[in-house]
Amino acid sequence: MIDLIDLSSDTATKPTPAMREAMATALVGDDQRGEDPTVNALQEFAAELLGKEAALFLPSATMANQIAIRVHTQPGDEVICHEYAHIRLYEGGGPAVLSGCLLCPLSGERGVFTPSQIRTVVRPNDPHFARTRLICVENTHNYMGGCVWQPEEMQAVIETAQEFGLRLHLDGSRLLNASVALKLQAKRLAHSFDTVTLCLSKGLGAPVGAILAGEKTTIQEARRWKHVFGGAMRQAGIIAAGGLYALHHHIERLAEDHIHALRLAEGLATIPGVRLDPAPETNIVYFNVEGTGLTATEARTRLESVGVRASGMGQYRLRFVTHLNISSSQIDQALHWCQTVLRAS
Repeated sequence: MIDLIDLSSDTATKPTPAMREAMATALVGDDQRGEDPTVNALQEFAAELLGKEAALFLPSATMANQIAIRVHTQPGDEVICHEYAHIRLYEGGGPAVLSGCLLCPLSGERGVFTPSQIRTVVRPNDPHFARTRLICVENTHNYMGGCVWQPEEMQAVIETAQEFGLRLHLDGSRLLNASVALKLQAKRLAHSFDTVTLCLSKGLGAPVGAILAGEKTTIQEARRWKHVFGGAMRQAGIIAAGGLYALHHHIERLAEDHIHALRLAEGLATIPGVRLDPAPETNIVYFNVEGTGLTATEARTRLESVGVRASGMGQYRLRFVTHLNISSSQIDQALHWCQTVLRAS
């Protein structure tokens, strides 16, 4: 049986032995009543890490994003986001289903949009129009290759939102990748945002969960929607312990994933017919195989047959994502098989 090198996503991580031990010995209580000591410890630590007054432990980053939209908006409001934002492409139409909101998508290289773009789409105060209420920023940006918003780009959007009295949500599912890449504290990147999502089950390696952080009153309201959306849990400390362990032990090591992604990208770029789409900035490597004569599906099938798993993102575009369960030697093996099976046919 072939040992699988799973580069399809950083959600493929498995808990480390030390994380499993922390989960097995975690103190637990009824989280729905606010009585689980491990959940409470995780929420307090995450709030401090992100520079917010309070935080809420949730089953997934999708739920965190959708609760954030719900607490910031009313039905019929409009939310500005990037055209390839996770909340628009991969959350099941949640803004429409759960909050009754419209999405106003903006284009932009690397997942970044500008103040001038925002100004062109903010609706006038007129009952004929939806009310522009919220701006969502994704950092790092998944679909655009794990790209990082530079602080000056982010600050320009923050100031524009404040100019129009708009709320701000940061989909920071991979925010700590941006923090490590920029060598800036996460709270520096999250400042001025009303709410922030942080996923624990991607590069951080926890098996379940995400954080939504913000002001105390906002998080109190978010707790209500956690219950309404079906996310309330009981003795959740068992899984919260994995997230708490990850925040204590797995942040700095994200730099290894970035190094591995760069090595992958450099190796892929040497294969005739393969081009990077775009060059990676963190732990996500997108590449296009059209020049090889293969489709993304054909390339994925070939790779899987030799034990390398990628994810497909369109007719010719594939994705590799590095994470804590991928070693340096596995990067070498993956590149060897890419160079073997992705040759032009």
